[in-house]
Amino acid sequence: MADEKELIQAAKDNAAQNFRAGLNCAESVVQAILDTGTIDGLPPEVVALATPFGGGMGLSGHTCGALAGMLMAVGAAHGRRYPMAEPDPQKRQDQLYGNPGLYRFFNQIPRRFRERFGYLNCREINQGYEDWFAKDRLKRCMKITIEAAGMAMEYILQGKKEGYAQPFGENMARKQ
Repeated sequence: MADEKELIQAAKDNAAQNFRAGLNCAESVVQAILDTGTIDGLPPEVVALATPFGGGMGLSGHTCGALAGMLMAVGAAHGRRYPMAEPDPQKRQDQLYGNPGLYRFFNQIPRRFRERFGYLNCREINQGYEDWFAKDRLKRCMKITIEAAGMAMEYILQGKKEGYAQPFGENMARKQ
């Protein structure tokens, strides 16, 4: 299998190709990760789950589709495929909130995205562009999509190496 740098670059290259081919930002990221072959057992139809997230959820301008695609791709690798297999509700909850816990891992993603791109919402990322189809805006979104695919691969690899005991950043539950 390819080394980490090669996998990250492959994800970026795939995302660029996907975006140029007409996939939206979220689809481009998810498809890019699937095409690296790092996630087993997912049907290609999983990309359909990303379709509504382009343009910040159906062009509404909310959460950036590239960020949503990142979360979906990383979730495909590290999320709970069969949460009900754990019969104890408290243990299921601990899988999310505990230490280690999946929310500790996933909590890093939007924080790092905001640090890198300034915003989480498509509308804010694209402020100043009156024409949605302006070449400069498309280039900016393509760049963000490419970087998001690389970041997604970094997180997929990080989770495999480190697990899920990272410190929480800002969060709704005020977890430490």
